[in-house]
Amino acid sequence: KHRMHSNFLAIAILSILPFTSNAQDQTLSAFPLADVRLMDGPFKQAEQVDLAYMMELEPDRLLAPFVKEAGLTPKAEGYSNWEATGLDGHTAGHYLSALAMMQAATGDERVKDRLLYMLNKLKECQDKNGNGYIGGIPDGKKLWEEIAKGNIKADNFALNDKWVPWYNIHKLYAGLRDAYLHANSELALDMLIQLTEWSVELVSGLTDSQIQEMLTTEYGGMNEVFADVAAITGEKKYLTLARQFSHEKLLNPMLAQQDQLNGMHANTQIPKVIGFKRIADVAEDADWNKASAYFWETVTQNRSVAIGGNSVREHFHPADDFTPMITDREGPETCNTYNMLRLSKMHYLSDAAAKYMDFYERGLYNHILASQHPTKGGFVYFTPMRPQHYRVYSQPETSFWCCVGSGLENHAKYGEIIYAHEGDEALYVNLFIPSVLDWKENGITLTQETQFPDKDNTRITLKMQEAKSFRMMLRYPSWVAKDALIIKVNGETQNARAQPGSYVALEREWQDGDQLTMTLPMDTHQEYLPDNSGYFALLHGPIVLAAKTGTDDMKGLFADESRMGHIASDKNYPLHEAAFFISESDDVSAQIKPIPGKALTFSAEELVYPAKYKDLALEPFFRVHDARYTIYWQQATAEEAEKLQQANQALEAEKVALAAVTIDEVAPGEQQPESDHFYEAEGAESGIHLNRHWRHAHQWFSYKLKDENKEAQHLRLTYFGQDADRNFDILINGEKIATEMLDGSQGEQFFTVDYDIPSKLIAAAKDNVLDVKFEAHEGSIAGGIYYVRLLKTTPED
Repeated sequence: KHRMHSNFLAIAILSILPFTSNAQDQTLSAFPLADVRLMDGPFKQAEQVDLAYMMELEPDRLLAPFVKEAGLTPKAEGYSNWEATGLDGHTAGHYLSALAMMQAATGDERVKDRLLYMLNKLKECQDKNGNGYIGGIPDGKKLWEEIAKGNIKADNFALNDKWVPWYNIHKLYAGLRDAYLHANSELALDMLIQLTEWSVELVSGLTDSQIQEMLTTEYGGMNEVFADVAAITGEKKYLTLARQFSHEKLLNPMLAQQDQLNGMHANTQIPKVIGFKRIADVAEDADWNKASAYFWETVTQNRSVAIGGNSVREHFHPADDFTPMITDREGPETCNTYNMLRLSKMHYLSDAAAKYMDFYERGLYNHILASQHPTKGGFVYFTPMRPQHYRVYSQPETSFWCCVGSGLENHAKYGEIIYAHEGDEALYVNLFIPSVLDWKENGITLTQETQFPDKDNTRITLKMQEAKSFRMMLRYPSWVAKDALIIKVNGETQNARAQPGSYVALEREWQDGDQLTMTLPMDTHQEYLPDNSGYFALLHGPIVLAAKTGTDDMKGLFADESRMGHIASDKNYPLHEAAFFISESDDVSAQIKPIPGKALTFSAEELVYPAKYKDLALEPFFRVHDARYTIYWQQATAEEAEKLQQANQALEAEKVALAAVTIDEVAPGEQQPESDHFYEAEGAESGIHLNRHWRHAHQWFSYKLKDENKEAQHLRLTYFGQDADRNFDILINGEKIATEMLDGSQGEQFFTVDYDIPSKLIAAAKDNVLDVKFEAHEGSIAGGIYYVRLLKTTPED
């Protein structure tokens, strides 16, 4: 049955969404990637750099986990880093998606050959497994046997002691789907359906409550891809499966229009919501569509920074307190924005609201484009908003983080929503990116020539076999002032009757050779953090401006293969030494002056303080690389300047002192810090209290901390004062160093305790690793632990 669907129809199934909720009752379609070609500009350059990175990866090394788990002999050793520490195989799924998209976007035959090779080898693994399964999860077959029996032990990132196995396998599901949709692979579709049937059988004996327990562990967008399979095949059982894989803990508050996101792992939630939206589209479920839209509004309006990113250390912090965004070096995660743009595209295609494209544009230019090194290649995981920090780039042989996988995709699909159409009645121009659109169904070729954002205009030329009547829908960006947009057709000014943040409709009979121009005046303006804390970014039009502040102290700029190599771990420069603006006016944007002869480059010489920063230039953040930078600024009057610096110094005084003596640290209950420290447990639980994460266990839990220079002296633990009747031992490398008895006597506050570490343990530690274990006494609980620090001394010493 599924073979009756052509590739075009399959793409339509995913991009023409059946449910609409707006008054215009519009349903739009995205053009296939193969119908849009990028022309010279920053996006074309990024596409080609990504292509080179893709081709450096070795297929047999990416395939090794799947071949091994199928009981076959790998042709090559698998990669290291995340590919060898429990998330084995996740990159290959992203790689399939990226290859399929890149083939469609460029027509490169090398990419096609590599995709076919990957698919054929994965098919061999599926055939050998014999039940539809394909996976690289270490000892995965045993895991799934236990799950099928209902033996489920789920934590936020560990399912039956395996690191996010559904998240892992979701990448393969998505890769097979994309290979079918973008590269016409019937083989990929066959494999996808078999793999989906395997899931149907796997959970067939589980209760809904058991499945919901399983979904406690991050599972990617499994609900989305099952809904996709339902749409492609027309089989309702797959839509039922998609609903079963929708996490009620997130869904129910969204249905009730309640923001309960504080403390949640951000990129665990966003793919779930994409799934809610996809199910809403396939099932025409208005309530689920509304829930997804509410999430989008909440995250984009209340929880995002100027570049379009969100979260700190991968988690949603309180919406009314962005302090961690400024003080922490683990700022917005690229995967989050990758997924928020996917969600934005889906909602845009449902109702053609320009607000979705405004956000999409913001995230595309300022986070996604900025997340790849423009010449050397390499993808960024965290983009710190902390003033004067820097970001780290991956390398093909060392780095296999989640943001490498999504990064491979990001720069292969820039053409996905530059244009859209409503049947043959309307053509939408959404983004101002140099490109050629082949609108086959209407016999029209559209060429968009532009140097945006360096220049504020674009020119569109139509080539057509015969005259056609249709509406040209031109996006009026929210960043263009009212009545400032200028549109001309063949030199004649048109009446642009529309408001910023909407579309201008030009309906006429279009002729071969017609030329349309748009002038999009941009101004420089401030945008404050959503908590109104006083920190603001400067933008010119939709483009976030940043200043390079130096090139010193950037250890690990290009990452090694270490588990935490994605973090820019060199020193934090003090906040009180950062540049800020001296002005009597709260609005400093009018005093930012263009630098003659330098496109989109500005000077704040008259404002910036201290004087040593007066030569800083503000330029598009996507052009700032290989340097420390500042995006967020403060402003004060001359009289307030000293007080501002003192306040910044006080904010960080304790943190700076503590950081100076910290060797290693773990935030219990936070996914990535725990996985980076090889968390293990029996009977453990985690949660959030007073906006802080905790972990405890009825049996035990442990982390592996590094003491490279054998200088550790103390273990500092953070507790909550009202926890009582909790008795447990603290062990390092199997030897007890303390027994703790929490009695609730400290009241409603957090407090720390330092434990001395015997020097003989430090000297004997193999590979300088300290295995720190918290073991509950019989009938009691170990923890809760709110933070773990390994100290070489204490700040008081």
